[in-house]
Amino acid sequence: MANLNTSHPNKQLLAGYCGIIFGGFGVHKFILGYNPEGFIMLAISIVAGTFTYGIALIVMQLIGLIEGMIYLNKSSEEFVDTYFVNKQRWF
Repeated sequence: MANLNTSHPNKQLLAGYCGIIFGGFGVHKFILGYNPEGFIMLAISIVAGTFTYGIALIVMQLIGLIEGMIYLNKSSEEFVDTYFVNKQRWF
């Protein structure tokens, strides 16, 4: 079990809410420190979204919504173990 840092519960709430609201742009990934994954989501949303008339943005928003709900449904210890110790990057 990892040491529970006082900023981890704040990051859990912030990443969860940003995943639900701004998930299509990968903001929740940037909050957790997963910059490459955040850039992938941002690029798919912007670049592919322009070529698919927004369908790619809707898909990315759905992925962000699901990830945000997953973040908020985990306990603090499980969240820290999953995303800070084991570095699970997607879902």
